[in-house]
Amino acid sequence: SVERKKTLNAFGAKVIYSNPLEGSDGAIRLSWKMYVENPDKYCKLDQYNNPSNPQAHHDGTANEIIAQTGGRVTHFVATIGTGGTVMGTGRRLKEFNKDIQVVAIEPDCALHGLEGLKHMASSIVPGIYHDDELDLKIGAPTEPSYEMAKRLAREEGLLVGQSSGAAMWGALEVAKKLKSGVVVAIFPDGGDKYLSTRLWEE
Repeated sequence: SVERKKTLNAFGAKVIYSNPLEGSDGAIRLSWKMYVENPDKYCKLDQYNNPSNPQAHHDGTANEIIAQTGGRVTHFVATIGTGGTVMGTGRRLKEFNKDIQVVAIEPDCALHGLEGLKHMASSIVPGIYHDDELDLKIGAPTEPSYEMAKRLAREEGLLVGQSSGAAMWGALEVAKKLKSGVVVAIFPDGGDKYLSTRLWEE
């Protein structure tokens, strides 16, 4: 988005563009190429394969959820970007209570408009992501996710982005099938980064 580019420029960063048709996978490939060719020039943190990513959520996010729900959480819902949130948080919650259901939300097709999220069947699968640790995976459609983001702003006063809209959409899909339970969803992005995009067009 324009907002992200301006933020990077404000910090003095040089923005290098990858092929937009390749999505985040194109950025991953290009960053690896740049690093391999100039390892002394670049630092490659690689959040898609860095075990510190899920570990941070295991040690932090999950324990916050346990504390803030008084341990009553029954379902945990998170979108798949790098995979760090759903993997790390899910592991810790399962350690706390093996019956807690871990639900991952991904775009429902390869050509989607949910920036930051991965459609796993058509993407480079992050090394930190393990499908067998999930209880359920749900495909979120783009337009309902956009609409949910708008509802969260207008009805709840939460300015979130489209991936957060997808998370809320998924959480409601889970909740519809429950007689009782405590469903926790993580909102991974803020809406201020997308004010120039069609997300907020009427």
